[in-house]
Amino acid sequence: MYTRMLCAAVQGVEGRLIEVEVDISPGLPQVNIVGLPDPAVRESVERVRAALKNCGYQFPLQRITVNLAPADLRKEGTAFDVAVAAGILIGSGQLKPAAFDGALLIGELALNGEVRAVPGVLPMVEQARRHGIGKVLLPAANAAEASLIGGLEVVGLHHLSRLDGRDPEDGAAGTEVCSTARSSVTADVSGWSEGLSTLDYADVLGQQTAKRAVLTAAAGRHNLLLSGPPGTGKTMLVKRLPGIMPPLTEQEALEVTKIYSVAGKLSGTGPALLRERPFRAPHHTISTGGLIGGGPVPRPGEVTLAHQGILFLDELPEFTRQALEVMRQPLEDRHVTISRARAVLRFPAHFMLAASLNPCPCGYYGHETDDRRCSCTPHRISAYMAKLSGPLLDRIDVQVDVPRPRLENSPQPGMSSAGMSALVQSAAERQRFRMKTAGVMWNSDLQGKMLYGACRMRKDAAVLLDDVYQTLGLSMRAHERILKLARTIADLAEQEDILAEHIAEAVQYRCLDRKLLPLL
Repeated sequence: MYTRMLCAAVQGVEGRLIEVEVDISPGLPQVNIVGLPDPAVRESVERVRAALKNCGYQFPLQRITVNLAPADLRKEGTAFDVAVAAGILIGSGQLKPAAFDGALLIGELALNGEVRAVPGVLPMVEQARRHGIGKVLLPAANAAEASLIGGLEVVGLHHLSRLDGRDPEDGAAGTEVCSTARSSVTADVSGWSEGLSTLDYADVLGQQTAKRAVLTAAAGRHNLLLSGPPGTGKTMLVKRLPGIMPPLTEQEALEVTKIYSVAGKLSGTGPALLRERPFRAPHHTISTGGLIGGGPVPRPGEVTLAHQGILFLDELPEFTRQALEVMRQPLEDRHVTISRARAVLRFPAHFMLAASLNPCPCGYYGHETDDRRCSCTPHRISAYMAKLSGPLLDRIDVQVDVPRPRLENSPQPGMSSAGMSALVQSAAERQRFRMKTAGVMWNSDLQGKMLYGACRMRKDAAVLLDDVYQTLGLSMRAHERILKLARTIADLAEQEDILAEHIAEAVQYRCLDRKLLPLL
């Protein structure tokens, strides 16, 4: 007998519907799974066999062929177990097919019949809704996540015995129908992200110039680089960035939650979208694949996990040059395309880069005091900074020196995170209102005619920008990034036109690459 069930798989960060076809016919007892299954899918035969036996069902002693269509798509993971089990039970006459008409089945089976959670449920369910599927049966642990997608019935399964409404023999709970309300959920967004929203810029004494630079970078989501000797507060300044960034919009929240679903990093039992912007801070020993994504079948890297959030690279020159150079494309194009023999996948990577560095290996070059002198030779300094190429620095809008603060006369802490957040929110709203018809939310994303249309300059500002471009020998990329940054500074000042003082402030934030380039 032939049966067909619906399941789903994940390609990149998008869902893909899979048809699980089961044919049971007379012949020697054997099970064949076709359709490019990986080892985890082929091993599902033994999981399904044991689960059916331990739930009181009969595993047919006939020839069973399972086809996963489309047959030319590589199938990975354990999400097909429940669909395969249901197809066998219907094909052998132990279940009625009416209950599964037009339903999507997702889940991994334990040997005792329990239904275990699988990653990537959110994009799978989203794809099911696009194709008009009205009901989804999946692990109860994933039900809250799936309920984020409205417009369909989400049924959480604890045990395979509940497919036909029977109580499982071990007394576990059976099924539960989840609502589509959206509330709070937690996610494993790395140890750096926990509690960062409670940190306050009022705790940072001095460093008013650096705080102003951080405020400007956050207001337009510009890339940021802080340079200075050890212990001056570079990491403190960056770690407080999430506390002043605007919350995720509905669309951004869905994109981020989908990525973390695919990565298996969602946790919690209440239905919700992730509302706080991701903050990723990988160690400098990270591989190129870990940073950009990769593997035989490509998986998201740190640049994708930081989508719509912040990627913090502490001690930038300690990263390998190869790892840094692969970030050129996502910094410009806002996505990553990874090609492998089995697949070519595109991952979103629209993030704000925040980085810090010491000016030399010992950290005191250009910042010597009576007690601290730089012990590095020019060759060591040159080799240290050579990891930072000119094109990479060209893509960083805000480059600021963070010197050792002076604490005489008990300096005031300056603006708090609450005040800075209000300014950032106001500037962000101005940007969205100005560019609402173009689909662009941040000044850093302006390009081409849209850039020059949004950046209306006074005559003296245009003359100053042209003089700076000619005198400093800037690239056209640097010219445009100065213009974008000046637009953000004008938004913070609630000015419609860009003034000469806005251009001057934007230019001073490009000083670090000019200081480092002679060493490269």
